[in-house]
Parts: sequence; C-alpha cells; structure tokens
Amino acid sequence: MTGCSRVRLTGQIDVALPPPRAFTLFTPSGERVWAEGWDPEFPAPAASDTDPGVVFVTGHGGHRTTWIVIGCEPPAAIRYAQTAPGHRAGIVSVGCRASAAGTRVLVGYDLTALTPEANAELDRFAAGYPDFLARWERAIARAIG
Repeated sequence: MTGCSRVRLTGQIDVALPPPRAFTLFTPSGERVWAEGWDPEFPAPAASDTDPGVVFVTGHGGHRTTWIVIGCEPPAAIRYAQTAPGHRAGIVSVGCRASAAGTRVLVGYDLTALTPEANAELDRFAAGYPDFLARWERAIARAIG
C-alpha cells in the first residue's frame, strides 16, 4: 500500500507528582483518573494491566482502538502498540523522569495512516500535537489538584 502518511511526534509535559505516582496516570486503568471518556475494556483478565502482552480496547477519540502493552518498566516507561482499523496504527511511548516540578513526562507517537483517506486526520493530529499534550497537562493537573 502506498500513499499513506507516517508521523513521529515527541513532546513533554510536567506532572506535579513523583515519578512512581505520575507513572500510574499513564497505565491503561490509570488514565481513567484524568482522561475524559477513557474507559478501557480488557477482553481477557490479567494480573496487571501493565504486563507486556495485555490487550485492551477503547472507544476514546472517536475510533475503536485496540492497544497492546509491548513494554513496561515502572516507574520509568511504558509502551503500547495500537491500531484503529481503517484509520491508523503505531506505537505510543511514555517515559517518566524526576524533575524540579515532580515528573517530566516524555510522550511519543509513531503513527501510520492505514488508508490514504486517513492521511488528513493523521496530519491534523500531528499539527495539533502540542495542544494535545497541553490538554493532557491541564487535565492531569485538575485531576491531581
């Protein structure tokens, strides 16, 4: 397949919590604390929702997305593979490190549109990425207030 866009995006936010507590906000269940509408469904039980290989599904962001935990090193990093059929697929990574503010969170998205028709949506996501992360930072600040 040709004609599909790929974006590699990185950015950072600050969370006023120490890394072990901040890290939990980026786990599949932990995002419920601050991400409006985030409600992951787990098709199979797991001892921990951060175990590599754990699969969950969300309807967040207007698409049904399947996620797989592909790596986890608490409280430093977690990585997910994700796919929204017909729209996009890729890797989402979150890294946490101590900072003067508490935790500096590095967020990366490496995404590919799955159809040429999905290019425009992916391009809009990329253009709005700084605002997207700023919304995360504000939502988290309100939630941990």
